[in-house]
Parts: sequence; structure tokens; C-alpha cells
Amino acid sequence: MTTAAYAASDAVEAPAKPVAPKDMKLGDVLHGQLNAMRSRDAKGKRVDVYQVVTEPRRLPAPAGLCNLETGPETFEIVVDGEAQAAQLKRLIGKDVAFKVAAVTCAEQAGQMSEALVTKWSLVGKN
Repeated sequence: MTTAAYAASDAVEAPAKPVAPKDMKLGDVLHGQLNAMRSRDAKGKRVDVYQVVTEPRRLPAPAGLCNLETGPETFEIVVDGEAQAAQLKRLIGKDVAFKVAAVTCAEQAGQMSEALVTKWSLVGKN
């Protein structure tokens, strides 16, 4: 006679199917909560690293899926100067939307994101 607990432990759950990534084109918008982390740059200086987590995306060629099964979900927002850093600093923890002008897969050891948005602009009321 089998107990319910034993029978339940024998049940094998089907693995979750990976989410099919959306195709991403330059000019598309990434939505998500803006996070910030502290890191060190190549010179050892402490810097803020900004990141947005969103649904999986298939990047434009040649980047594709960034060697991931479902495409990147974690995007580092690369700042180009103090003005952009100040703009993002006030938005940490808030939902933001970025229009992507240039994106690539992360390739350096130690990067905390799967893809880098190197050129962008904020969209909407931020």
C-alpha cells in the first residue's frame, strides 16, 4: 500500500520550458526596474554599474543569443559621462524604459550582465 506522500515524491515534474526570446531591433525599448551595483573599473576606481532585468531578447546579428539558450535577460546600461550617470542615479529602484541604439553581448570576465546597452536614451516620464 502506497502512502500519498510517497506517491507524490515519485511524481516527476516536467522541466519548465525556456521562454522563447523576443527578437530585438535597434530602436526597441527595454522596460524594467533600474538597479545599481558598485564595481571597480580597469583603474581600480569604484564606479556604479546600472542594470535592467527584462524578458529574454534575441539581439540583432551578430550577437544573437549571447551563447544563452533563451537570450539575455540582464542588460547593463553603460553610461557615457557624468551627465548620464547623474540621470540614472535619480532613477535607481524605479521602472524605466530605454530606447536601445547599440547593444552587444557581455564578453569580459566579471561582468554582471549578459548584455551591454552601450548607446541609449530614456523614454517616457523618467
